Formats: sequence, structure tokens, C-alpha cells
Amino acid sequence: MTEAAERFFEALPSRAPEVLGGLADGTLQIDLGDDQRTEHWLVRMRPGSVQVSRGRGPADAIWHSSADLFDRLITGEAQGVAAVLRNESTFSGNVVLFLAFRRFFPNPPGTRDPRETARRAAGRLR
Repeated sequence: MTEAAERFFEALPSRAPEVLGGLADGTLQIDLGDDQRTEHWLVRMRPGSVQVSRGRGPADAIWHSSADLFDRLITGEAQGVAAVLRNESTFSGNVVLFLAFRRFFPNPPGTRDPRETARRAAGRLR
């Protein structure tokens, strides 16, 4: 596990109030692997809060990813849904938990919110 991933998981509880809406309620097990081992994380999500622990346990959903892909996700260089669709990672269980969790990942570098772009364009047209 990389230091960046460790910091990412440590920061989840403090970021949860601004990131998680009302639909996330359950436990997501995240399995991050490389050639030698797999590390397991349990992320218990409730509206506005997250509890993180290491290990396996009862979970409403399980997401398997390589540690390398996860590092790219936490820097915005990769997208979670696209990785699942390309079979770079796998997911089973309550999809709402995966969709909620991906909100913790940053946008790709240079991404602009289309609403902000439209506001700026409208301001220049006046």
C-alpha cells in the first residue's frame, strides 16, 4: 500500500460531511492487490459520515482493484466507473455504495465544471 492511499483512507472521515449525500448507507469492502498480497479496507458509509478500518468483514458491496489503479484514482488520473467498465477492477453488491465512494476521488487534472464555464461565458456576453 502506498503512502498516498494510506493518507486517502485516513482523510475520508473528515471529508464525508461535504461528500456523502443521503443515499449512501452500508459497508463497502475495498480489496487492493498487487502481485504478492491483497490489502482489505472496510468503509462504513452513512449519510454525512464514514468509518474506515482495515480488514475483511460483512459488507454490502465488494470492490477489487489493483493498488496501482487505486493510486491513479486518488490522483484523478483514472476514473472508477470507467475502470469497472473496462474490467480493470471488479465490483459486486450494492452499486449505490460504489457510486457514492467514487465521489471521494478527485476530478481529472484540468477538468472544469460545465456550469462554471457556462456562468463565465454568460458573464462575458453581457
